[in-house]
Formats: sequence, C-alpha cells, structure tokens
Amino acid sequence: MTVDLTRHRHEFLQQGLNRKALDGNPFKQFDKWFTQADELGVLEPSAMSLATSDGVNVDVRTVLLKFFNEEGFVFFTNYESKKSKQIATNPQAALLFPWLSLERQVKITGRVEKVSQLDSLKYFASRPKGSQLGAWASQQSSHLSSRQMLMGQFEAMKAKFANGEVPLPDFWGGYRVIPNSIEFWQGRENRLHDRFVYEKSDNEWVIRRLAP
Repeated sequence: MTVDLTRHRHEFLQQGLNRKALDGNPFKQFDKWFTQADELGVLEPSAMSLATSDGVNVDVRTVLLKFFNEEGFVFFTNYESKKSKQIATNPQAALLFPWLSLERQVKITGRVEKVSQLDSLKYFASRPKGSQLGAWASQQSSHLSSRQMLMGQFEAMKAKFANGEVPLPDFWGGYRVIPNSIEFWQGRENRLHDRFVYEKSDNEWVIRRLAP
C-alpha cells in the first residue's frame, strides 16, 4: 500500500534568521530559542529526539532534556536500556528539537558521557515518587508479556519502598551530550530555509551558514 503525501505541503512563512541575530555563544542562542518556545506554548519544548548507534544498528527515540549549560545537554535513563548499550559501544549521539509550530529545529551532535552519581541522585530525588518507583519497576527495552506484568512490578516496588524514601537505582542515571556542532534551522518560503551551524575549532565556536 502506498499513501501519497505529495499534496501535503506547508509553506514556512513566519520569519527568517540572519547572522546578525545570532549570539556568538550557541548555548546562549539555544537558551533564547528554548525560552521563546516555552513562552509561546510549544508542547513539551524539552522533548528531543535522541539518535544512537552501536556501529551496526541505529535507533532513535524521544527523551526529555533536563539540564543544559556550556558543558552540554543532560537527559536521564536506565543504564541497561538499548540506548545505553549503544552509547557504551559508541559514545556519540545526535539530538533534535522539533519546534515545528515555530517553524524551527535545533540539531546537536557530539560525544556522550555519564554525569556524576551525585548529579543523578539530585535529579532522582526531585522526581515524583511514582516516577521513582517506575524507574525501579521497568527493565527498560526488555520484552514484556503484558501490561499487567509491568503493573505487578510497579506494585511490588510500591510495597517495598512504602515506608521510606526511594533510593537511586544503581542502573539508572544521567548522560551528557557534549556538542561539537549545534545547528539552528528556521523555515523559509520555497524551502529556502535559513540554517546556521556552530562548530568547534580550536576551542572556539565558528558560525557558518548552510545551504537548505
């Protein structure tokens, strides 16, 4: 079966992007765009596509950005998940923020490292208890025979930690994507989009315009 989507078109007309409007620091530019996305009501602006590969297989999924600064972009997950196994083999990743209602995207590529256990503990302690229990209950990416099995595991963890704080699992924590390139994409008419990429060169960020 073929579904023809060639007539499904959207012309990008909201605004453009020029070099003078860009901050020389890509993290400050990202903060500016992220703040605008949040204030303008983009649904879950911290949601980002995370692409990883072990050198043979490639996978992509949506995760949530939890922190960012000039050290990189941080997300949290199960260290026994498929993404974590791929990162262990090949510590490189790509991130994509699809803020399509603003006709914008941000693409980030770079190496990946684990955050400190203290940073993981601080974030884990800030999560709602249900989310903490969920981290214990789910063997992420493993096969499940039914949802009932998952809920049974959740109830078991709920009973186990009923009378105290939920500890940080030793198989759960954060990763930091340390960028070597950050691209800002603004949709334009006739598919002549504005694209600017920041790339590291001798510890300095160089900005170049890319063809759409």
